[in-house]
Amino acid sequence: MTLTASPKAASPAIGEQPLDRFAQCHRGIVSQLHAFAQLPGLHAAALRSREVAAATLTLFQGAVIEHHADEERELFPAVLRSALAGDEADTARLMVDRLCAEHRRIEALWKRLEPAVKAAQKARPVDLDAAAVQTLVEQYLAHAAYEEQRFLPLAERILGRNGNHMAALGLSLHMRHLPPVIGYI
Repeated sequence: MTLTASPKAASPAIGEQPLDRFAQCHRGIVSQLHAFAQLPGLHAAALRSREVAAATLTLFQGAVIEHHADEERELFPAVLRSALAGDEADTARLMVDRLCAEHRRIEALWKRLEPAVKAAQKARPVDLDAAAVQTLVEQYLAHAAYEEQRFLPLAERILGRNGNHMAALGLSLHMRHLPPVIGYI
């Protein structure tokens, strides 16, 4: 808002009280000062927005995608290999199929949101789909709860019957996360 008077306002209209112009100017100044008083909170919110966007990018680009890969390459095959034929193996297969399908849905939602989150992290104007964000959060929370409450106890029972199976899974995960060894002969 500019506080300079317009050319029309430079000369008072006939019948206008000269002091009214000062009061009008004050109303404009006061209005802008009220907006200015909100700036610290808006600035803090903008900084927090960038931090949350950056942390979310790191979470999905690193932890979530890697976590899904660990489960699909190591945990799920280990459980399926060790499950007893029949109901246990069938139940494990259904759970693994469900969890993998949920991974794909979550990852697809993330891919749709990722460009907007990147823009938010750089404080660029962005149209972040609040409904899609809420859907992703709800789907992941439900996925994690199902896995924690249903699948991991089953996996513990299956892999826990043979200590070697649990140890092999631990070693496999450990090896998967070691930095590559660069050597020469």
